[in-house]
Amino acid sequence: MEIKAAKKEEVKKGKFIAFEGIDGSGKSTQIALLADRLKQSGIRCYPTMEPTDSPIGSLIHQVMTGRMKMDNRVIAALFAADRLDHLLNDIDGILHKINEGITVLTDRYYFSSYAYHSVDMPMEWVIKANEQSSEILRPAVTVFIDVDPDTALERIAKNRFRQELYEKKSRLVKVRENYERAFGLLEKEENYVIIDGSQTKERIAGMVWDAVKGYFD
Repeated sequence: MEIKAAKKEEVKKGKFIAFEGIDGSGKSTQIALLADRLKQSGIRCYPTMEPTDSPIGSLIHQVMTGRMKMDNRVIAALFAADRLDHLLNDIDGILHKINEGITVLTDRYYFSSYAYHSVDMPMEWVIKANEQSSEILRPAVTVFIDVDPDTALERIAKNRFRQELYEKKSRLVKVRENYERAFGLLEKEENYVIIDGSQTKERIAGMVWDAVKGYFD
């Protein structure tokens, strides 16, 4: 009599949630609060961010802090390459984590490129440059924490010793407008929620949870 081995139970894939907003919007705080809540609920969770600390990401960090100078088109291409590596590397890549059943929370994804880099070049070009990433993996939901640039810069001044390349009011105004434009262009393809980031962190955390909890039922 042949005894068939029991099939190994298929691992349920993790969720993928992206957080977006201008610099100083409070994304990292909300990711930390959500990660704690998920872990307390027994949900495995992996917070990450872009640019990464990979070799490509380290180049970007040098540019952002003024240690290197590059053409804006090169910077945009580096972000796109770093994002693909973030998705695909087989050690701690996003796809690897999700396939292991781990929920991934990322601080920035391709909407950041759409908003920031289209200040200097056509948004259509930036969207095309990141097309592989959007085809490989779209977030279950993108959470956009919306704050005005003055509030964002006040927060940055309290928490940073120096400003990075994109942390200027005139640019942040344009970036915020570009986020709105990108969401409008891609409203049929993307699932996103816009949250008022001027409130207390506890209130924002509650709104974030209301926006994402349905993915964990």
